[in-house]
Amino acid sequence: MAEPGRALRMYGLLTWTWTRAAAQYPVSMALLALSTAVFSALDAAAIALLFTRADRIAGFGVDEVLFLYGTSALSFTLSDILLGNTERLGHHVREGTLDVVLVRPVSPLVQIAAEEFSPRRFGKLIPAVAVLAVALARADVAWTPGRAAMVPLMVTCGAVIFGALWVLAAAVQLVLVESHGATKTLTYGGAFLTQYPMTMFARDFVRTATFVVPLAFVNWQPALYVLGRPDPLGLPGAARFASPAVAAALCAVAAAAWRTGLRHYRSTGS
Repeated sequence: MAEPGRALRMYGLLTWTWTRAAAQYPVSMALLALSTAVFSALDAAAIALLFTRADRIAGFGVDEVLFLYGTSALSFTLSDILLGNTERLGHHVREGTLDVVLVRPVSPLVQIAAEEFSPRRFGKLIPAVAVLAVALARADVAWTPGRAAMVPLMVTCGAVIFGALWVLAAAVQLVLVESHGATKTLTYGGAFLTQYPMTMFARDFVRTATFVVPLAFVNWQPALYVLGRPDPLGLPGAARFASPAVAAALCAVAAAAWRTGLRHYRSTGS
């Protein structure tokens, strides 16, 4: 079996093992998933609360902002379910347990990502899917086949971009052990940023989120196409369709950073 295929198979086996363990306590598992869903829904509730005081936010109506929230939350949740556990890598480095991971005949990234996999994370999908469904039903959009196809494409590309950021953040922790808090600005911070119109932020910040850390391609640029909105940076129309290329490029960068981080890792010797 090809290496990527083997990695996916091992990831599936490991996560299934953790899921079966959690399923031994079904009530607890269900309650944890429900509490996760309720907690995740608070972000959407905060957006709804803002619109009780204003008709528009940065020129966008409630349905448009909820569309941004839904696509961002769904993309981030998918990436979090698959790769969110990589934030634990710094703990393994500090404790010296990464050495054990490295000698096993399974990709270290697969092992870390699947470690203590919890089905409760699927609870985050409930508010994300619900909000996106409501936003799509209420959005004032002249739907075309292209716009309709863009929605699942942007969610998929957004999940890939966030996944690459998870791997990049993990690679940084291989070199800078105490960087866990800082790397959260890429992952959780990026998720929060993409839930709102980027017209809320200063132009220099938007440029950074477009050309340095390409969070604008998670959902902002494709959303401008779906919603028929102009780009505040004046980028060409092709930028609306660049998310797949950006996702592929960021994956290549993340893979290179991960390999470099592993090469520079120095065992604790313990």
